[in-house]
Amino acid sequence: MPRHRSKSDLPTKICPVCQLSFTWRKKWETNWDEVKYCSDRCRRRKSAAAE
Repeated sequence: MPRHRSKSDLPTKICPVCQLSFTWRKKWETNWDEVKYCSDRCRRRKSAAAE
């Protein structure tokens, strides 16, 4: 019996910088509610999203 979830069953969010959808990752398990950006690159460019 497989214990993993299929990728389509994982939660997703929309990145405010690039407007692309990104999927939950294991490393974000403890702070998924605080995750806003899909990557470090988008996190660094967050001022572009404010405009």
